Amino acid sequence: MTSRKLNVLVYTGTGTTAESVRQCMYSLRRLLSPNYAVIPINESIILKEPWAPTCALLVIPGGADLGYCRVLNGEGNRRIADYVRRGGVYLGLCAGSYYGCARCEFEVGNKPLEVIGSRELAFFPGTCRGGAFKGFEYQSERGARAALLKVSTGAFKEQVPQSFRSYYNGGGVFVDAASVKSRKVEVLASYDEQLDVDGGDGKAAVVLCHVGDGKALLSGPHPEFAAANLSPQPDVPGYDELMHRLTEDDLQRVQFLRACLARVGLEVSQDTGALPPLSTLHLSAIDNTKVSEILCNWEDVIDKGDGEELIKGEADTFLVQSDEDALSVQELRQSLPGEGGTDGIVDYAAVTKTIVAHEKALPSHETTPRFDHKLFYSSLRRFQGLEGAEDWGSILMYGDVVTSTNSLLEKNPKLISKLPTGFTFSASTQVAGRGRGTNVWLAPPGALLFSTIINHPAHLAVSRPVVFIQYIAAVAIVEAIQSLDVGYGNLPVKLKWPNDIYALDPTKPASAKHYVKIGGILSQCGYSDGAYQIVLGIGINAVNPRPTTSISDLLPAEAPALRLEALLARILTRLETMYAQFRREGFSQDLERRYYRHWLHTGQAVSLEAEGGVKARVLGITRDWGMLRVEETDAEGRGTGRVWSLQSDENSFDFWKGLVRRKE
Repeated sequence: MTSRKLNVLVYTGTGTTAESVRQCMYSLRRLLSPNYAVIPINESIILKEPWAPTCALLVIPGGADLGYCRVLNGEGNRRIADYVRRGGVYLGLCAGSYYGCARCEFEVGNKPLEVIGSRELAFFPGTCRGGAFKGFEYQSERGARAALLKVSTGAFKEQVPQSFRSYYNGGGVFVDAASVKSRKVEVLASYDEQLDVDGGDGKAAVVLCHVGDGKALLSGPHPEFAAANLSPQPDVPGYDELMHRLTEDDLQRVQFLRACLARVGLEVSQDTGALPPLSTLHLSAIDNTKVSEILCNWEDVIDKGDGEELIKGEADTFLVQSDEDALSVQELRQSLPGEGGTDGIVDYAAVTKTIVAHEKALPSHETTPRFDHKLFYSSLRRFQGLEGAEDWGSILMYGDVVTSTNSLLEKNPKLISKLPTGFTFSASTQVAGRGRGTNVWLAPPGALLFSTIINHPAHLAVSRPVVFIQYIAAVAIVEAIQSLDVGYGNLPVKLKWPNDIYALDPTKPASAKHYVKIGGILSQCGYSDGAYQIVLGIGINAVNPRPTTSISDLLPAEAPALRLEALLARILTRLETMYAQFRREGFSQDLERRYYRHWLHTGQAVSLEAEGGVKARVLGITRDWGMLRVEETDAEGRGTGRVWSLQSDENSFDFWKGLVRRKE
């Protein structure tokens, strides 16, 4: 098995400041999406999770590096150093750069602020000394400035500015960086102003350190800070001028940061325009009267006033409009990416989401150019006839750009409490897609993204446990893909316990059996009116070339092109019939047989971390509660008869390492 390093992990734990994290997440997501998932993590993840194999970049942002020392010294730093030496990339910003040096000297002689001491990572083999400029105060902008940086243009293949101004607040200078001999260190940018500390040989502000097979990029200033995200500071003299200077040089800042990320081997997006605003949500149905029924169901939760109808959910507010009162096509176009976006950080929770109820006709192609409603519903009718399905997908809410289909449903029980089983919410782009645990599901154009509601009666929960729904969903996805059209039947698509979809990597020799993840399932459960209300979120790389292999990459030349609308309809109809079978029979022998036909794990050798690294092999899943059954093996790989049953909600499965570990 092989993994592709698609995660950019941003440390947000002890020692960091909220503003540094916020700015870091903003800039990295803007420059690296959709090629990577930019994920916030804490010290527990660094210390206990197997994060390194899929990590393309580990980021330690600004804050106070003594906090980092307190929680990461020892085991945490050993893991970070091993990751870098084995080919990983570390990005340290301000406090994160002090932390990445062999020695930190901060505000020497200024006793209230003074920090002096060695550091364990020592990617830069010398001292980071600061603040480079006087005036730093914790939790204050009084020491901030627009520092002028001179770029070492010869260190980059890309076109970079010769100089630019970067936000600075307390960062250091890498002492004698220009003359370091013991390890390869490149100076990427220097301060082009008089410093208030001795920088030795040069005024190095940004350095690239080569460590084993990996790299460490350390920056004293904050090139990740965008002027658009700074707030005015009327009590800080000169802050307006600082913001003005940074705004003038923002393009150069982005060029430099992009070049730095490319320099350490990351694939940087060339499209860093305005972030897409959230779009209108379109509610439609295979029978228009079903839309009217949904509106009637919402009557009890709609607040009416000032000519508006609002559903004030627990996490989001929704403005409900009829298609007669909806925005014009021209106004709707303003909600598409690149047409009316924003340059700053957006509080998406504060944005009112507009739902247009289409009671008379389906949304036109001009209204939803990325989703063909007529094709979806015609495909749904066709597959319903083949499957004997009736309802799922017959009511659809679609948004071109949303935060997360799962979050908008699951976090707003008031909105979904009256919605029927099979109600589906799909999107073309997610700006905050959710995955299992701390994971983020990458949502580039061309991925199929949707969530479906399943109201599972509580009285069935003992004999038909909710955990099996994610299992039958995985089978439904694989079977739907392989039965979608002519030429799809032999596509090498498999499922991984408990909730992932994998495919044989077409770029590798078939004999190598390299698998890559192409989809994921996120099942979230609440309780309403005598039933467990499950929001089943599914994301599949369908026709998108990034971030991993997509279904379209697997198709033989003679196979018909994949259409997202048809795939959505096929999955929903297969899922409906499988869920009906599950309600009738439980996890029957037939469902079990179909599950094992597609899964990857029969006989797989694993290590059980919670049992001290005991070697074992996978037997299957239990038919009562859907737990993973594994048997201990001896030195020759033979079963000893000692068996464990592991719950999916308590254990994670690192497929590539064969490691089953207890979740924290």
